[in-house]
Amino acid sequence: MEINYQETTSDLLKRIDIHKQYGGRDIDRWMLDLLNPRNGSRILDVGCGAGKQCFLYHQYTGGTADITGGDVNTELLAKAHSENAKISSPVKFIELDFNKRFPFEDDLFDLESCCFAIYYASDIPATIREMQRVLKPGGRLFSTGPMPENKQLFYDVIKEATGKAIPPMPGSSRYSTQILTAMKKTFSSVEVHIFENPLTFPEVEPFIEYTRASLAEDRKLWTSLFQGTEDFNKVIKAIEIVATQRLKKEGSLVMTKVVGGFVATK
Repeated sequence: MEINYQETTSDLLKRIDIHKQYGGRDIDRWMLDLLNPRNGSRILDVGCGAGKQCFLYHQYTGGTADITGGDVNTELLAKAHSENAKISSPVKFIELDFNKRFPFEDDLFDLESCCFAIYYASDIPATIREMQRVLKPGGRLFSTGPMPENKQLFYDVIKEATGKAIPPMPGSSRYSTQILTAMKKTFSSVEVHIFENPLTFPEVEPFIEYTRASLAEDRKLWTSLFQGTEDFNKVIKAIEIVATQRLKKEGSLVMTKVVGGFVATK
């Protein structure tokens, strides 16, 4: 299954910022507590984007881990390199396409992560086998992705505003099914952990900012709702009207992120 997709940097970073501002829980702390990356370990972050996970690992291990981040998006990698230069860290960033063979030998890494990206792989079993190949025996693969219950308010408002069905999302439609199944077939054991984070919006504006960024970032998935800028703006306006009505009725807009964290051991 080929998915023609590439993250839009500004929209991705906008969503991350909104999670931090309006979320009730810290997904970074949850991840680190779950994984407890070891000092001196070798770590690979696949689909690293602007390097967020890599820098978290670097800080958590006191700079003792050997960390590599890889992504196919050169714009995001440039941001990662820029931030890396500011803090003078030894983290390495490389171009890496998870639809191809990884540029690493077998049995190399202690910990590997792929956060909110793995469900865009063209051939999920092949990508997961490649992830397993580069892990040491006993090494762990950590992946995150949206569960089917994720951000229900977001989809409910869009459906009410447009009167149209929500198209299948690669994350929520593939993560808890295809990805989990492939991981269980490839690894000796897989643990499933669930993270829930309610984002509470006291005003309509930040919810609309999040919605605009989400639809723009994933624009190729929403072609049944809009085709160009004019259609997009009409949809956003309709969503704003429905969201405003809900806010007046409920006092706030609460959108709960429901994320799965799968920890597989080789």
